[in-house]
Amino acid sequence: MKPNGLYLQFDRLFHAPIVDVWYSLTNPTAMQSWIGTYTGSPATGGVRFIMSAEPDAEWENVSILECTPPYRFTADAGSGDNAWRVFCHLLEGGGMTTLTLGQRLNSAADAPSIGPGWDYYLDRLSAARSGAALPEWDHYYPAFSEHYRDLNVPDAARR
Repeated sequence: MKPNGLYLQFDRLFHAPIVDVWYSLTNPTAMQSWIGTYTGSPATGGVRFIMSAEPDAEWENVSILECTPPYRFTADAGSGDNAWRVFCHLLEGGGMTTLTLGQRLNSAADAPSIGPGWDYYLDRLSAARSGAALPEWDHYYPAFSEHYRDLNVPDAARR
């Protein structure tokens, strides 16, 4: 079996039922407030997605590889050198929901650019859900890059 690769992974804890967090991750209107939106029907296995906080964002095709509401999904976006895979796993317990999000890395060297982006978007998700002011990108990049550069991330090619 071919290995799935090396993922940079993030956890966030929400004081909310799993279905509420799932809604924030998958409803195109709810997504607009923190990351972007999509058109099309996920049930077909593909949608078109655009990011809302990226000034030059363009619509991209997204293939939905797995979707098990309200627990997990895996999707591929983009193509060629700009292709990326992301997954979200949700787990509820004690009145709280843990979101684990991961993005597959092409190389360990990608962590300093990808890590701050997901910290930014996941903090936007938290802010949008709580009604707080959305964070500013300038507080994340390049400020968080050093943290990700200093991580002991194994080389994906050796996995």
